[in-house]
Amino acid sequence: MMRIDILTLFPDMFPGVLNESILKKAQEKGAVNIRLVNFREFADNKHKTVDDYPYGGGAGMVLKPQPIFDAVEHVTAESPGARIILLCPQGERYTQKKAEELAKEEHLVLICGHYEGYDERIRQYLVTDEISIGDYILTGGELGAMVIVDSVVRLLPGVLGNEASPVDDSFSSGLLEYPQYTRPADFRGMKVPDVLLSGNHQLIAEWREKESLRRTVQKRPDLLVDYPLTEKQKQWLKEWEQERE
Repeated sequence: MMRIDILTLFPDMFPGVLNESILKKAQEKGAVNIRLVNFREFADNKHKTVDDYPYGGGAGMVLKPQPIFDAVEHVTAESPGARIILLCPQGERYTQKKAEELAKEEHLVLICGHYEGYDERIRQYLVTDEISIGDYILTGGELGAMVIVDSVVRLLPGVLGNEASPVDDSFSSGLLEYPQYTRPADFRGMKVPDVLLSGNHQLIAEWREKESLRRTVQKRPDLLVDYPLTEKQKQWLKEWEQERE
C-alpha cells in the first residue's frame, strides 16, 4: 500500500477531492492511505504561528522552517526513505513521466506552501523534490497536491478497472491519445470510422497509432522534439507534409 501524507494549513480543502471517484475507491481497496497533516499543530510557539517577516525586508510573510521540519520528521519517523515533495512555482514542471516515477514509491510527503514562500533551509536540507504543476501562481500548494495525488494514485496496481487504461492515456506513450468512439455507430449522420467496426485488431492498432501521431502533430508538436519516431511514423509525417503542399 502506498502512503501519502499531505502537509497543509488548510486540510478542509481536500475531503471533496479525496472522497470521490477513483481516489475514494483506491482508498477503499487499500491501494493507498492518504493522510492530511496540519503543520500548524507542530508550531512550537504559544500562538501556533507558522510564518514570519523575511530577513532583509520585503513584502509578505515566509513559512518558518521549524513547523515543517518537525511535521516531516513526524510522518517519516518509520519511513526515512520517503520522497518529500515541495509544491513550488520554482520546481520541476510536472509531467506524466514524473507521475509514473512517483507511483513506484512507497511513501510520498507533499508540502503545500502558502504566503510568499518557504524559508530556504526547507529547500536545501529537507525536501527531495520541488514540483510545479505549471507556469502560473496559485494561492497555495493545495491544488497542486491534489493534482499530484490524483495522477499518481490512478497509476497504482488495481486502482483502475482496466489495467491498460493508464498505458493508453495521453502522454503515457509520449503522444496524445487517439480519438475514441462509442455507440451509436451513426449519430446524426456523424459516423464512426469503418476501421473501428471491422474487427481487425491489427488494422485498428495501426489506425490508433497513426491518429495518435496525427493528433500530436496538430495539437502538441512540441512533444515530438525528442520523441523517438519509428520509420513507419516518419513515413506518415512525410506523407502528411506532401498532402499539405
